[in-house]
Amino acid sequence: MSTETAPEPSYTTPPAARTPPPASHGGGAALYALGIIAIAALVSSVLLWQRLASIQEQLARQTADSGAQAVEARTMAQQAQDVARDTAARLAVTETRVGEVALQRSQLEELMQSLSRSRDENLVVDIDAGLRLAQQQAQLTGSLQPLVAAVKSASQRIERAAQPRLAPVQRALNHDLERLDHASVTDTAGLLVRIDDLVRQVDDLPLIGSVAQASAMRRQAESESASAEPASVPAHEPQWKTTLRRTWEGVLDQTRGLVRVRRVDQADAMLLAPDQAFFLRENLKLKLLNARMGLLARRMDSARADIAAATSALNKYFDPASRRTQSAATALQQLQEHMKTTELPQLDDSFAALATAAAGR
Repeated sequence: MSTETAPEPSYTTPPAARTPPPASHGGGAALYALGIIAIAALVSSVLLWQRLASIQEQLARQTADSGAQAVEARTMAQQAQDVARDTAARLAVTETRVGEVALQRSQLEELMQSLSRSRDENLVVDIDAGLRLAQQQAQLTGSLQPLVAAVKSASQRIERAAQPRLAPVQRALNHDLERLDHASVTDTAGLLVRIDDLVRQVDDLPLIGSVAQASAMRRQAESESASAEPASVPAHEPQWKTTLRRTWEGVLDQTRGLVRVRRVDQADAMLLAPDQAFFLRENLKLKLLNARMGLLARRMDSARADIAAATSALNKYFDPASRRTQSAATALQQLQEHMKTTELPQLDDSFAALATAAAGR
């Protein structure tokens, strides 16, 4: 920067007052230096002032920007809080739905697992259910036929499946089938049929004190035997001889019916009133029906006791010489012998093998 100095005024001084030239030359240089310093200081001051002004302006702008940013930050913070609350609410709803979905998924997996069981597992379950049903039927009927049929059917199904894993089940079924073949149980159905036949025959059994019924039965037997044998009447016998002979046979028959001599071991049977015969027969029927109920309920002791009571009443009050009485007594004796208390065999080996196969071991 160039500085121009004004021309110094010229003063007229006396010669004596003038400074010597060397002294005036040194003061001008000092002034010149001072001026330069002052100018430099002025320039630096101006420059510093300008810089300070720019700094202040920059600070003002930064302060305004900071204020705007602070307002914007507060707005964004408020929005963030609102978003956080919404997010928390949505997260709670989402967690609830996730729990429901997890529960539904577990149920669906269980359903899919039950639906996607293999053929072997279904076969094991079907065989187990069939054997248990057959065992219940055998216990109700007292017959081994349902068990035998169920075991044979299960063995055939396993043979058709041809799975090595089911080989222990096959062996257990064969073992139980052998036990069923060697087992002996009461034929409940046959015994029930015999008891029903005895109940129907009670009304036709002759009593010891029923003379008229006994003679009628004797005449019926004689007529049957006479009709069975060939007639010994001569072919050319006169009519009057035939009539006389038949009349004589009828008189003899009536005469034999008037007087009968026989031995009676039970005096109470002869003292039985005719009107009490009905109740005696009904009592015998009730004993047989009680035996039938005991047989159906698998109470063999009670059934045998009722059969023994019916046998005692039959021997005491009914005619032992009658064929019907003898047949009924024989039937009662056979019923007493066929009633056994043998328990039905259990399929323990088969059920254990099925449980092992179902567990997958």
